[in-house]
Amino acid sequence: MRLIKAVVAVVLGLVVLAGAALFLLPSERIAVIAAQQFQTATGRSLTIDGAVRPSFYPVIGATANGISIGNADWAGDAPLLQAEQMEIGLDLTALLRGDVQIERIILQSPVIDLRRNSEGRGNWEMAIRASAPPPQSDSTAEPQTRPRAFSLGMAAIAGGQLRFRDAASGTDITLDALDADFALPALDGPAEITAAARVNGQALRLSAVTDNVARLISGAVVGLSLDLGLAESRAQFAGRAGLGDMILEGQLDTDIPALAPVFRALAAQGADLPPAYLPLGFSGRVTRTADGMLYARDARMRAGDTRLNGDIDMSMAGARPKLTGQLSGGVLDLRSRGATGRGTQSGGAAAVQGWSRDVIDASALGLIDADLSLAFDGIQTDVTSFGQTRLVLGIDNSRAVIDLREVAVFGGRLMGQFIANNRSGLSVRADLRARDVALLPMLTELADYRRLQGSANLDINVLGVGNSVHAIMDSLRGDGAIRFDQGEILGFDLAGMLRNLDMSYMGEGTRTVYDSISGTFTVADGVLRNDDLALSAQRFSVTGRGSVALGARTLDYRIVPAALQGEGGEALRVPLMITGPWDAPRFRLDLEALAREQLRVEQERLEDIAREEARRLEDRAREQAAERLERELGVQREEGERLEDTLRRGLEQELGNRLRGLLGGN
Repeated sequence: MRLIKAVVAVVLGLVVLAGAALFLLPSERIAVIAAQQFQTATGRSLTIDGAVRPSFYPVIGATANGISIGNADWAGDAPLLQAEQMEIGLDLTALLRGDVQIERIILQSPVIDLRRNSEGRGNWEMAIRASAPPPQSDSTAEPQTRPRAFSLGMAAIAGGQLRFRDAASGTDITLDALDADFALPALDGPAEITAAARVNGQALRLSAVTDNVARLISGAVVGLSLDLGLAESRAQFAGRAGLGDMILEGQLDTDIPALAPVFRALAAQGADLPPAYLPLGFSGRVTRTADGMLYARDARMRAGDTRLNGDIDMSMAGARPKLTGQLSGGVLDLRSRGATGRGTQSGGAAAVQGWSRDVIDASALGLIDADLSLAFDGIQTDVTSFGQTRLVLGIDNSRAVIDLREVAVFGGRLMGQFIANNRSGLSVRADLRARDVALLPMLTELADYRRLQGSANLDINVLGVGNSVHAIMDSLRGDGAIRFDQGEILGFDLAGMLRNLDMSYMGEGTRTVYDSISGTFTVADGVLRNDDLALSAQRFSVTGRGSVALGARTLDYRIVPAALQGEGGEALRVPLMITGPWDAPRFRLDLEALAREQLRVEQERLEDIAREEARRLEDRAREQAAERLERELGVQREEGERLEDTLRRGLEQELGNRLRGLLGGN
């Protein structure tokens, strides 16, 4: 819009110059009169360094060489416009009627310097003043003279250059090989302009039509249609606009096959999007108000096959543009080119490659702020896929927060927040809660691990720092808790293996059924540590502890059955070690611990035998003592009587006999 306004203003300034060329004076006088008339009308200097040659056929006019128009006093010494040659042609019949009908104005190889200062003032802004009519005597004066009609059949620029600099926004754009045509049938009527140029090597095409150019220049809101092409991209607008405060309202349609050529044209830094997200497109009713707010209603956006619909607003008042609004769409595809999700890769390839070391470019977080409510039928990413999704996206100064309101994933639901902060290097935080998630498809897709089946509840709060997925996984720290409801460990029979001490119980088709698995964990430097794993099953319960290297994708874990009932009813404790890469872990018995356990069992058995032998010897000794006492005391032990009672009774009887003997048998 600014460039259109600038070009139109310059052309209208030249129209005043055309009026000065009406005088059929000798060529040495034409330059002086033209310069005086132009400066009187615009306040700007006009210099004609070359010859001025009048022409009379086929149209009346003049050709001037070495044209230069002065700049605004604040815009420096460089002229607003320089041209090798300017040709002006007039309609003689209209001129005789008193009207100004310019057939053509042609500028050859002009150099146009357009500037806008920090206060928003353009150097093309000129106060064009009409000349006062000559005084007339009372006897001959008409009651009111008819105003002169003005029209411009064609104004053209051939082989020009235009540079536009905006101190407020820092914009600096140069157009080369500029060819333009401008038609103005009436000053207060419609106007049309077409132009072609090259911007930093990229083709630029412009076509614009307004229903009242005078009111458009004055800042009023008038009808406007615009067709702009840059490189292979195109934007079309049809509605109303005002150049004073850059107000517009109407239908906007854009098509951008690639971003890189647009960035090159604007001398801006930026990488192109993956082909899966191209072309970009927008269609909707847009409004820009005087305070710089942009509103889009019934907006339809696309990025490749991805579609979004809704209402969105943009504010330019802050340090960065800010988007607010509500958008919805079908399945949002956020996968990289050729990516199909980790779950579709072969396990061996995933294990060898590990986490990606590609540098994550998060610079886009600093381009814009946002507060968006989003709803999708699903989301596809390089990591996994989600079902029905409702979330709120907030971006503030390179920090993005995704608030998960409702996310369907693996038959369950996911809630919480995901944060990406690129203010001083990239860091990511996941504070998530998963409920009733199916374990087998989740672990298969995320880690290519296919040995655990059931439903899971998960709470996790972890933070990672780094510029790649590998670096982030290696730096994770935080904590969490898990609980798996009834399910199966596929690939080995833990109960059979522990009962028989036979590794052959592990293998395809075998499984371990469990009632629940629970535990808490901490994460530091990319290593998850758990010390309270508890597995409950019908025939046994198991505890576990160990570590999982999330960055290296390896296991070092030890599980121990707390009570395992064998066929003979004996209790066993047989530790099992799980080590190696998590997509192909190795299972082995802890033989050293097993030896210690067998030694403990044997020690307990021998202690039981010793205690039994001690009881047997004690019983035998007691029986022998009872027999001797019976003989010596002459007392017969009664059935069920304790040895102590028999001894007391015998002693009492012996004492009684002795006393009777002392008393003479009485």
